[in-house]
Amino acid sequence: MAKPDKAAAVAELTDLFRDSSAAMLTEYRGLTVAQLKTLRRSLGGNASYAVVKNTLTAIAAKEAGVEFDTEALVGPSAIAFVTGDPVEAAKGLRDFAKANPQLIIKGGVLDGRALTAEDITKLADLESREVLLAKAAGAMKAKLYQAAYLFTAPASQAVRTIDALREKQASTAA
Repeated sequence: MAKPDKAAAVAELTDLFRDSSAAMLTEYRGLTVAQLKTLRRSLGGNASYAVVKNTLTAIAAKEAGVEFDTEALVGPSAIAFVTGDPVEAAKGLRDFAKANPQLIIKGGVLDGRALTAEDITKLADLESREVLLAKAAGAMKAKLYQAAYLFTAPASQAVRTIDALREKQASTAA
């Protein structure tokens, strides 16, 4: 590659690192073009999957200020740059890697912190953001109902006590 082409490629990769919330490094050796196309589709609209040159990627990560495991940049590499939910992209990569063992997840970056392949697998095992938010909202709603019950309990207990006393007086008077 000529020097201006390399500089443009580094600048593009630097922008991708800065604009994405996560980046996941994979090795794609042995995958066909059709399989790579399927992988890109499985990642959805919140991630872009690009084949990269290792040395240019290391330079771009350094320029972007991203902690990236440059030792993982060995062999044919591709990166999934995630702009949306990183859990969905991790699930897409994990599921594709299960179906196609040629795809190897090497590591990545999430919010500027380096991830190992095991970290990405753990991330893929998480539930989606919407499910976690729904669970949190349900827990908060339950606590509010519990608090409302605690606040109304003394008043309802007083009413039951007064009613019991009234019945006792009525039965002793009769």
